[in-house]
Amino acid sequence: MHITGGCHCGAIRYQAEIDPERVSICHCTDCQRLTGSAYRITAPARPGSFTLTSGEPRGYVKYGDSGGLSRQFFCPNCGSPLYRTDGDGGGFGIRLGSIDQRQELAPKKQIWCRSALPGLANIETLPRFEGED
Repeated sequence: MHITGGCHCGAIRYQAEIDPERVSICHCTDCQRLTGSAYRITAPARPGSFTLTSGEPRGYVKYGDSGGLSRQFFCPNCGSPLYRTDGDGGGFGIRLGSIDQRQELAPKKQIWCRSALPGLANIETLPRFEGED
């Protein structure tokens, strides 16, 4: 599926190809803090398909709950979370809220459920995993 997206203020825009069947909810503590919410929803981009079409995001590097390097990218103007890359910069995880076609996408699984906040029964019908699968 071809997607487009960008930040809240419009300074950053991108396009990519994704597989809608790979959209997932992450309950890790990093995603909770980065979103200021209970979880984050991500759509992985197909390898080599992610392209910035305008603007220059800002990023930083951190070790994630998995122990691997995670580069987080956001808009330096409005702070919107946009995507992450893995340690070598090859895998892109696009933040669902920044995707223009987000209404057409639904999560297919949940990961890092051991960190899930209690009381999230509205997503209990999705498959659950104790870490990344």
